[in-house]
Amino acid sequence: MMPFRTSCAAQHFAFVLLTSLCFASAARAEPIATADGEAPATSLRVQELKVSNGTVMLKFTVVNDGSETFDPDSLADTTTAKPDHHSVSGVYLIDAANKKKYLVVYDTDDHCICSRGSHDIAAKSSANLWAKFPAPPDGVTKIGVVVPHFVPMDDVPLSR
Repeated sequence: MMPFRTSCAAQHFAFVLLTSLCFASAARAEPIATADGEAPATSLRVQELKVSNGTVMLKFTVVNDGSETFDPDSLADTTTAKPDHHSVSGVYLIDAANKKKYLVVYDTDDHCICSRGSHDIAAKSSANLWAKFPAPPDGVTKIGVVVPHFVPMDDVPLSR
């Protein structure tokens, strides 16, 4: 009996299929928190809030099911002396138990460690965005997430 062998094309097809299934299941993963937006038919989905190497990574999706474009510039912090336009620098975390607010981390060039250069989110589409924050104390397991122009989310699970 001959050993079972597959062609390179069959192996490539299997790899592409498996990779597609993995990405599809990750994309369909239930968000850990959601919020409605102030603009009609907009919402926000927190995909991940995870502590790693002394920082918190927040990954979220802005969904625009409306008929108008959504301007992500509304998520930027414009109160700083050198605002980082086209970014999500206005997002922050609230540790209610320790009465502390965590702002987005900035690099030495005063650029946020967050999604930058964002473009308008067209009607009936979405955008995946992210931001990094200083990590709260080890005992914190839930934290508030505040995104400008969306309802604040309390007690969002923080994974480590």
